[in-house]
Amino acid sequence: MNPSARCSSPTIHGTFVDAPLRVVLHEGESGHANFEYDLPTSRFGHFGDERITEVERELIMKALVVGAGSVGGYFGGRLASAGREVTFLVRPRRATQLAGKLTISSQGQETVVPIRLITAGEAAGEFDVVLLAVKAYQLDDAIEDFASYVSEATIILPVLNGMKHMDALRSRFGAGHVLGGVARIATTLDERGRILEQANFHDLAYGEWSGERSARIVALDQFMRGAGFDARLSTDIEREMWEKWAMLASLGAITCLMDGDIGQVARAPGGIDFVQALFGEVAAVIARAWRPLSDSFKSQVLSFLSDRASRITSSMYRDMKAGLRIEADQIVGDVVSRGAAAGVVTPLLSTVLVRLRVYEQAQGAKSSR
Repeated sequence: MNPSARCSSPTIHGTFVDAPLRVVLHEGESGHANFEYDLPTSRFGHFGDERITEVERELIMKALVVGAGSVGGYFGGRLASAGREVTFLVRPRRATQLAGKLTISSQGQETVVPIRLITAGEAAGEFDVVLLAVKAYQLDDAIEDFASYVSEATIILPVLNGMKHMDALRSRFGAGHVLGGVARIATTLDERGRILEQANFHDLAYGEWSGERSARIVALDQFMRGAGFDARLSTDIEREMWEKWAMLASLGAITCLMDGDIGQVARAPGGIDFVQALFGEVAAVIARAWRPLSDSFKSQVLSFLSDRASRITSSMYRDMKAGLRIEADQIVGDVVSRGAAAGVVTPLLSTVLVRLRVYEQAQGAKSSR
């Protein structure tokens, strides 16, 4: 935001505010100039001047987190704990479970964060950024829930799996509203709704699709940093999203079809040949749908997927084992569809997709009983 714009606020005159430094030069009640500063972690209300507090309301970024599950709840909870202005949009059942507070368990320590919750339709004004962190199969309903909170200036940061959601969001809100985002985190919810961190990585990358360092993405970066997770402004977020999808689709397809972890597959006779062939299909589709993956990235993925000692599985495989709903169409199905549209034959991925759809049909039959 341009500092000169801050000076021209209709609600306060003769005041200069530099929000990142929390420094204020303003005219006191006596007419004398006052120079004051605030700590970066506190709020302008510290100054005891309602005019300055009003400027704060205009400057502080307001975030709406759609989904308080293991991913959205973690990042949103960390932001709220760091003093950012965050509101969670949740379903009534989750709102009842949370009861105004979010619990994050990490390395044996629990952090309980008071949070603001709303459900769809509640009046809450507009937001500067929407952090969209729902399962891909929940996207359509989520869009309807948060659409009324999006203004002309709102940016949407999705951290869903795959790429299919980008088309849906751009179609509904326009490409200019939608950023690229990649989350790398291992979290889950327990039976009490607490967020359990399962590994020591918690990365969130975001960027403009064009790669530019726009004013809004720089402001978002300032909002995200220093909140207890690794936040990073990417100038090549499109590449990062395609690469994550390539890894995720391959890992999910291998473990779900073979019903085992990476090491079990690699140690089985013919296992590594299968891994190489399946990843080859994924890479061929992406090369036609976007552009070729780099040789260094492909080597890194194949090394990861061929590790005989690895006990890694995909989240989709774990969801299947737990009898939960899965993102079959978004993670694997969309690769097969894009391959068919580009004339790329994907026999192994197509076989995986049939396996996943058989599982989905069985789950649907159970839920209808």
